[in-house]
Amino acid sequence: MSENLRQRKRWSGVRVVNTARARRRSCRSAAARTLRLMLPVRSDIREVWTQAWPTVLAMVSYTFMQFVDSLMVSVVGPTEVAAQGNAGIWTWVLISFAFGVTTLVNTLVAQCVGAKQFSRIAAYAWAGLWISLAYWALVLLPSAYVAGSLFEVMGHDASFIAMERSYAQILLVGGIFVVAGKALSNVFFGLQRPKVITLAAIAGNVVNIVAAFIFIFGEAGMPTLGLPGIPGTPAYGLVGAAIATVLGTAVECIIPFAVLFSARMNRELQIWRAWRPDAAAIREVFSLGWPAGLQFSNEIICWAIFMTVLAGGFGADHMAAGWIAQRFVHMSFMPAVGLSIAATSLVGKHIGERNLPHAVRSAHAALAIALAWMGICGAVFVLFRNELPLAFLASDLPLEQRAHITEIASKILLCAAAFQLLDAVGITYSGALRGAGDTLVPGLVTIVLSWGIIVGGGVLIVRFAPQLESIGPWFAATAYLVVFGVVLGIRFERGGWKRLHLLDAHSSKDASSAP
Repeated sequence: MSENLRQRKRWSGVRVVNTARARRRSCRSAAARTLRLMLPVRSDIREVWTQAWPTVLAMVSYTFMQFVDSLMVSVVGPTEVAAQGNAGIWTWVLISFAFGVTTLVNTLVAQCVGAKQFSRIAAYAWAGLWISLAYWALVLLPSAYVAGSLFEVMGHDASFIAMERSYAQILLVGGIFVVAGKALSNVFFGLQRPKVITLAAIAGNVVNIVAAFIFIFGEAGMPTLGLPGIPGTPAYGLVGAAIATVLGTAVECIIPFAVLFSARMNRELQIWRAWRPDAAAIREVFSLGWPAGLQFSNEIICWAIFMTVLAGGFGADHMAAGWIAQRFVHMSFMPAVGLSIAATSLVGKHIGERNLPHAVRSAHAALAIALAWMGICGAVFVLFRNELPLAFLASDLPLEQRAHITEIASKILLCAAAFQLLDAVGITYSGALRGAGDTLVPGLVTIVLSWGIIVGGGVLIVRFAPQLESIGPWFAATAYLVVFGVVLGIRFERGGWKRLHLLDAHSSKDASSAP
């Protein structure tokens, strides 16, 4: 009897072991299946790139516009480059809130496309335009009249303030083309038709380059390059660069406007008859978009303080070096911004389709491409840190000043190389989270981290380690971008955004035919 009992116990133990092994195998199989659902495959990379390359080209095109303007202004002098950078970033502080709000047009239109709720698209498109018009009239135009006061508070000298004021005023008055153009671009991104925006960006760049050459140099032209000017045309210098930027952004706005309001698009989306302000659609875009607007504007405010007060507080050479390095940094992260916009569109579309695994894979595919690009840029910054700044330094600049600016800019480029990869994570995942409508927590994270690390950390370094000069605040900026990337990565991967359903309120409406 005891022998039978012992045998039963042995067999019971074997069954327990086998059951535990089966459970472990089941868990491993489930984990493998989950991993396969999350990891992007070739088709996901292809889908993201098909959506992203026109957007990336549009972002690069816009950055190239700024880059070329700065190159032309650098011929006038490094002080003008610094004034252009200061005025430009504080102008963007004001414009960026509207930018952030209207990004939700992309999200809502993309989710409508995925859910085949096409009847709401026209209302969201008009909501973006009405918000842009109101913002221009209530915020940008009044700000143009007080543009110089801010630079006076910073303690800049009178001649510097005059340049900054003139440049900022022109950009603010012409800001309607920027904010309305952004709203229109988000409509086409959401419709999965980014090539319209690419065409507009290229056309805008051509107009900007030609206009910048005409208005910056006038009839004198650029004799050093053998380029004659136009007889009888005055040279406006830095003001000419602002005029050219407004003309270029006007073209970028007019082209998508003409396409959206064409007869063909009207047949598909009934755009014309939806022109009256739809309070519900405007409220929906604004209520979802204001955290993104706050995130955008807050981050730009902190960067503006950083560039013009903290890093720029060590003199004109440091300010010029900072803006020279920043032009190259823009060229590195703007393609990632294009991938972020593509992630917003595709994540929104797949959520509308109720296909959450595909939404995750789209975000991961966008991140993989962004990491590859920004990793290459980081290597370029390290290898050519001494050569890149020379592109913005005129040959007739005193050798001592030329060497000083180059030395500062090269150190900044090393800092930029250090944060490239995690900057790619933060940029891409912020776009993916916007595609799901998850904007509040990322906005709050941006506020806390940017003020705590960029501004707070920068102030502490300037105060307690002034011997580092303008490089000290750049250490704080590097820390911010690293931490921000980690936090946004955790936020996305934890998956709380999967519980958001923005279109449930409209799910009962009949879907019309696809555009």
